[in-house]
Amino acid sequence: MAGKVIAENRRARYDYFLEEPFEAGIVLTGSEVKSLRTGRANIAESYVSVEGDEVMLINADIPPFAQANRFNHEPRRHRKLLLHRKQLDRLIGAVQREGRTIIPTKLYWNDKGLAKLEISMAKGKKLHDKREATAERDWQRDKARLLRDRG
Repeated sequence: MAGKVIAENRRARYDYFLEEPFEAGIVLTGSEVKSLRTGRANIAESYVSVEGDEVMLINADIPPFAQANRFNHEPRRHRKLLLHRKQLDRLIGAVQREGRTIIPTKLYWNDKGLAKLEISMAKGKKLHDKREATAERDWQRDKARLLRDRG
């Protein structure tokens, strides 16, 4: 179970320049943890928002746990992220002063069995940056194919 990835935001690397990763804890209810243990979650459309002196995970989809019946959770509720004060200050400052975005990149179980969220400070890519990234990826694929065929 240790280090097992629950959900990954693969689109984040395409849409943003990811700068500095942070590991954040998440405040979850019991039915949310049970649902995560089944491996069903989606953070592709989610983002992190600064609310006062806290950061919240917004729009992350953790589907209801079938056996929790009336004690179930709201699938897309706002979830508080747990970080050290210095990390919070750095994130809040980057968002307010530099106009950075905080993007969730990976939801996983750590070695103690706790659900953790990897978030990154990010800067948005322009359309020409995305085209360059696509061209570079295509060239690397073609280069590997040529080397494999020759060697």
